[in-house]
Amino acid sequence: MLGKKKIKESNPMSVEKGEAVFAYVVMAVICLIALFPIVWVVMSSFKQDLLASPGFSLPESIYLGGYVKVFTQLGIGKYFMNSLICATTGTVLSITMLSMAAYVVARYEFRGKGFIVGCFMATMFVPTAALTFPVYTLVKNLGLFNTRAGLIFIYACSGIAVSFMVIRNYFATIPGELEEAARIDGCTYLQTFTKIMFPIARPGIFTAAVLAWLNLWNEFYWASLVIIDKEKMTVPAILSQFTTSFATDYNGLLSAIVIIVIPPILLYCFSSKFFIEALSGGAVKG
Repeated sequence: MLGKKKIKESNPMSVEKGEAVFAYVVMAVICLIALFPIVWVVMSSFKQDLLASPGFSLPESIYLGGYVKVFTQLGIGKYFMNSLICATTGTVLSITMLSMAAYVVARYEFRGKGFIVGCFMATMFVPTAALTFPVYTLVKNLGLFNTRAGLIFIYACSGIAVSFMVIRNYFATIPGELEEAARIDGCTYLQTFTKIMFPIARPGIFTAAVLAWLNLWNEFYWASLVIIDKEKMTVPAILSQFTTSFATDYNGLLSAIVIIVIPPILLYCFSSKFFIEALSGGAVKG
């Protein structure tokens, strides 16, 4: 006689628990990889002589000379203000224009729509080096060279592909019935955008704004090319002051890097809920 074959049924609870453990392990590994350079920079900034004890190791004694130099001799506060003004103003101008453009592209059908979307997306594939000569010439002919206005002008037109895509996708998730109701109530196109669509799409717009601001805060290429006056430089451009032809002040450089990365980290921590809401597909779905 053949014995009865025992059919082992899989336990759904154990499968879910195994998937959760695997997911947490993967996230822990990714966090370690992402945090390793930040932790290394922070520890190294407290070493008096980085070359004497290089590598991932704790400092023998806490040395704060680099931070004192950054705040006293370098005066990093004014460079923080320059970066804040340029990055914030550039972000506001860029997101304002892109929000209106993305709304029209996402909600209306018109001739040449595909061409316009292609033009926005094409900016993602143009390398920055290819834009150096035309942008530099344009800024100089406009009389904006070595001015914050010139840098803001460039920032307002930087990274538009990603911001446009994020905002357009969020507008596309909003039901069309809301626009129809607004039109029936007598709202104009501008009132529909400002009073109905913009508040609903605020998480997506704010997400695009944060991403744009983080990119502009860390931007070095245009800031070092357009601004030559030291008093007008931004914080990424001022990092070159720690390197000379003969030596590099590693302690001061790493201390400045630690101070510079604090605002983006704080901004992301306070705005993470908007990222989650924007990536979840929108506030209202039909």
